[in-house]
Amino acid sequence: MRISKLLKTKGSQVYTVSPDTTVYDALKLMAEKEIGALVVVESDIMVGIFSERDYARKVILKGRNSLATLVREIMTTKVVYASPRKKIRKCIALMIKHHVRHLPILQDEKLVGIISIEDVLSLL
Repeated sequence: MRISKLLKTKGSQVYTVSPDTTVYDALKLMAEKEIGALVVVESDIMVGIFSERDYARKVILKGRNSLATLVREIMTTKVVYASPRKKIRKCIALMIKHHVRHLPILQDEKLVGIISIEDVLSLL
């Protein structure tokens, strides 16, 4: 099965924030939507990803303030991503190799979806 089929089933909704969003506001959105990561976009281009892991490691453990810290200061900028044509098994291997739980899906450099480890494991 390819990622495109999974996106048709689960939907292609992706929640995003700008790099200038405060960590607090990003966390608030994540809590409201019950998600573990947000794609960071600037001028419709993916520039990073912000996850619960980024928050735990780069804010809490370093004693930073969520209200004063911007997403750009702690987001992951080397984002692992996949194409909608990629097979799910390959995506699982990619997620395991890079220790990521969320995989943005890009087609021609345009963000078209996101999958989580939960999404792919639900298929097994």
